[in-house]
Amino acid sequence: MATLLTTSEREAGLPSLGATGWQAVEDRDAIRKIWRFRTFSEAWGFMARAALAAEKLNHHPEWTNIYNVVDVTLTTHDCAGLSALDLALATRMDRLAGDTEVQTDHGAPVQCLCELHAGRAG
Repeated sequence: MATLLTTSEREAGLPSLGATGWQAVEDRDAIRKIWRFRTFSEAWGFMARAALAAEKLNHHPEWTNIYNVVDVTLTTHDCAGLSALDLALATRMDRLAGDTEVQTDHGAPVQCLCELHAGRAG
């Protein structure tokens, strides 16, 4: 069973993900990123590759796809919040997406999850 990220793990892992466009999800211990690919086919290809990475980790995203947009939320349901699995999958998804456009007008900066959950994860 996965465990919640500690405060030091959050401080080490979340800022670099925030720099790539991952943001906090309001009222959840979760991160979200929205990619805008050039075509539906590119979006679907990304999702297929990301699905294989998720399956290898045995950790699956909450996601939607509308035409060329892929909207991903990561959290670990076993521990009701962020775990190392989320950081690993987010990093892999970033590599798979390459330099695809990122929509950044959602959520709050991921750094707030360091502060918000510092009392709970420690």
